[in-house]
Amino acid sequence: MRRWLRRRFQAAYESLLRREISGAPAHVAVIQDGNRRYAREHGGDAHDGHRAGAETTERMIDWCAELGVEELTLYAFSTENFNRPAAERDQLFDLLAEKLYEFADAERVHEEEVRIRAIGETERLPGYVRDAIAYAERRTHGYERFTLNVALAYGGRAELLGAARDVSRAVADGHLEPADIDVAAVESRLHDDRVRDVDLIIRTGGDERTSNFLPWHANGNEAAVFFCAPYWPEFSKVDLLRAIRTYESREASWRRNRAERALALVHAVTDTELREARDVLSRLREYLPQGEGLEAVEAEEQETAD
Repeated sequence: MRRWLRRRFQAAYESLLRREISGAPAHVAVIQDGNRRYAREHGGDAHDGHRAGAETTERMIDWCAELGVEELTLYAFSTENFNRPAAERDQLFDLLAEKLYEFADAERVHEEEVRIRAIGETERLPGYVRDAIAYAERRTHGYERFTLNVALAYGGRAELLGAARDVSRAVADGHLEPADIDVAAVESRLHDDRVRDVDLIIRTGGDERTSNFLPWHANGNEAAVFFCAPYWPEFSKVDLLRAIRTYESREASWRRNRAERALALVHAVTDTELREARDVLSRLREYLPQGEGLEAVEAEEQETAD
């Protein structure tokens, strides 16, 4: 009876959350934390937790595709994970290779046109894992409907450091002028310059930190962050919907603040700047209190004309 009531409540809550959100972020990135703690609490070892987490990963791909997310990045193995005991590390490598082959051959992956890519210092991984990566990327090459990035041997600080070194070498070799160092020059030197900016980071397991994950794509885009208590194997569709609701709330707040800042600038600008302010406010009018916005711009234009 208790399980039945729990399922009914979750179904009702999921339905409520679906009504409360209007869409989905384009790119969601997930720090899948808590696999080992989940295993310990259920009397298993680390490998059991990682395998349970892999099942959640499969469901997560389906949920994201259903909700309209276009890109999903999973933090599967960090550079810090190389410090784990060799036995645990080897079991995790085995599981990663197994799942990459499995995903690459899964019918739903091809039906939903999922493109699989690995990002990170993949050259540090065992040869058989690199072979699995190459197989998955080759089998799904050309798909564009949904992208699954698997962060393997990934560290955000190392990624930025590598890009900075490449830029320095390009300048020293005369291939790049210092004045030409821009966003594009840095992005082209990241692990994969096709990764789009992150809109939402989700971290499971209760810790409230982003752990060196996609700093360029997330922090630079001021991505929303959702921390939740469930371990990754326990993460549910309801948790994902709650995360998207947090993202939408943050986006609405950001647009409202931007509109209010544009309005505050109206009285300090004239001529060309006023026309630009009018254009911004016309796009953001719905986020301003009634009676403010374009009316203020028009009054300022009239005062300038007089």
